[in-house]
Amino acid sequence: MAIIAAFDIPGGTQAQYEQVTNKMTGGRGVVRASSDWPVAGLISHAAGPSPSGWFVVDVWESEEAFQRFGEALRPLMQEAGMAETAPNIYPAFNTVTG
Repeated sequence: MAIIAAFDIPGGTQAQYEQVTNKMTGGRGVVRASSDWPVAGLISHAAGPSPSGWFVVDVWESEEAFQRFGEALRPLMQEAGMAETAPNIYPAFNTVTG
């Protein structure tokens, strides 16, 4: 079952996000395609500023795929100095992509 993972990262910045995604892509910059992710299973991704810092919403094919991604993401967020925050996870009833 597809899931929605919503991160609200207090104090997070665009610069930190760019640092994480640049590392994730092996130095190619901000992620632009699902193939840029270190694990398979991403359906969609959106990120931007929030009143408290930085907000990210992903849709993943399964919670297992998201957990594998989290294992790769966690050390990159720590390296960038981003606050550790657990995402809110929701079941996806309907998913539409462009």
